[in-house]
Amino acid sequence: MNTAADGDGRLPVSVVIVNHNAGRLLGDCLAAGLEQAAEVILVDNASAPAPLESVLRRFDGEPRLRVIRSPVNTGFAAGCNMGAAVGTQPATLFLNPDCILAPGSLAALCRELADPTVGMVGGLLLDECGCEQGGARRSVPTPWRSFIRGFGLGRLGRRWPRLFADFYLHREPLPAAAIDVEAISGACTLVKHEAVREVGPWDEGFFVHCEDLDWCMRFRAAGWKIRFVPDAPAVHHRGMCGRSRPLFVEWHKHKGMVRFYRKHFRHQYPLGLMGLVVLGVWLRFAAIAGRFAVAALPGHVATLAAAATRPRKPVLGGGIAIDRRRVSPSASVPS
Repeated sequence: MNTAADGDGRLPVSVVIVNHNAGRLLGDCLAAGLEQAAEVILVDNASAPAPLESVLRRFDGEPRLRVIRSPVNTGFAAGCNMGAAVGTQPATLFLNPDCILAPGSLAALCRELADPTVGMVGGLLLDECGCEQGGARRSVPTPWRSFIRGFGLGRLGRRWPRLFADFYLHREPLPAAAIDVEAISGACTLVKHEAVREVGPWDEGFFVHCEDLDWCMRFRAAGWKIRFVPDAPAVHHRGMCGRSRPLFVEWHKHKGMVRFYRKHFRHQYPLGLMGLVVLGVWLRFAAIAGRFAVAALPGHVATLAAAATRPRKPVLGGGIAIDRRRVSPSASVPS
């Protein structure tokens, strides 16, 4: 894959951003993508028109920005496929609209994707305070690992690491160089077209959540390596697109979990055990829905509204500051 930048320092990558009401953050996401990539493709999944137009006015006359408008919310996976279908570059970066690439991050991702054995790479996702988020590097969340995490049994991993290990790896020291992992986050995923042609597109049976895990499983099953790149940071303002409809997001998240488990682990779990896994997923959803119902009672509405509109801490100076109290380098991290 050719990773040489053009005369303006932009790389041969199509950045695909699937948006649904991300608000002002979408503008920063687009700007960072246009600064580093040859083209940016925005797939808008039926966002409110006025805020979207306000963001797009910032990029009037930009020929490298293409906008695809869907009259309905097709979901993340379908939106990704829609954007990838019109891309013209040899690699595609799928980027959440609330995820802001740091300068130089795309170049770091491209360097790792140049390895002929690597089909997918992901960057270091940070919150607004510079702490590493969970999900950018992880093991596959099997039903057993999800049970461990859901019931808080991960602390037993210090004594029995093989049995009670958490699938999130962000509490491990940050590696000094890129490492191969089982899964990365769909919030920032760079793939080469050769691999996608072999593996196939995103599974549109997932609406939102777990589609990235499904793709990671399929890439690895086809023999492609997945690599986490610690020197490719991006600030991820997690959950902006679903903030106004949290229960809707949770429904599709749990529905996606059931699809993921049935698709990839049915052969490992006999019918009765898989039934228990599915029951556990929906019981978890019922508990979350109950908490939403309680929180929406009179007296809690003002608190929820204040939390939803609380200003985000800006990243000073346009750069990304990594909090090394939470993200510490280490040369030896298990992949």
